[in-house]
Amino acid sequence: MPDKPATTDLLTQYSSQLAKDLERNMQEQDQVRSEIEALQARLLTLQHDHTVLMTMQQALESGIPLQQAPVSAPSQGYDLPTVSRPGATRRRQQTPTLVSLIRAYLAEQSEPCSAAEIAAALSEAHPDRVIKTTVVRTTLEGLVARSSAQRLKQGHSVFYRTLEKDQESKEGTDAEDDGSRAGRS
Repeated sequence: MPDKPATTDLLTQYSSQLAKDLERNMQEQDQVRSEIEALQARLLTLQHDHTVLMTMQQALESGIPLQQAPVSAPSQGYDLPTVSRPGATRRRQQTPTLVSLIRAYLAEQSEPCSAAEIAAALSEAHPDRVIKTTVVRTTLEGLVARSSAQRLKQGHSVFYRTLEKDQESKEGTDAEDDGSRAGRS
């Protein structure tokens, strides 16, 4: 009978070790599951961001409007550059780019405008197109980066105005004239 307590102790020891191993295994599984869930959520966010960025890049670089205008759309009186719509095989349709619309609108304004004001005006002038404020703001920032527009901050608000070559050279000439007049005095 002396064998029975040793066997019981050995079984208890193995049972205890197995319980610890099972517990550690379950904890590790839970940890890996939560890491996988976090990585999946991050992947979905990155995929969404990639889609948004690709759309913005295409809108800025290729000049393709976000929505195709109907063939019978009346001209808005702008003499603007146009792009061919991909997939328009039967009729070659030409529509002004969003960049062209924004440039033309800014050129007509005597005061700086906000992205929301520009989006609202262009949406009203082009009801056949979906023009979102966020896309207009991104396009405006692209124009600022290319020195085609100027960003003006007033408090927490941001306004934009066109930078035309005539305006830049005139401002440069005025500054030179002022400097030369000051030197003559």
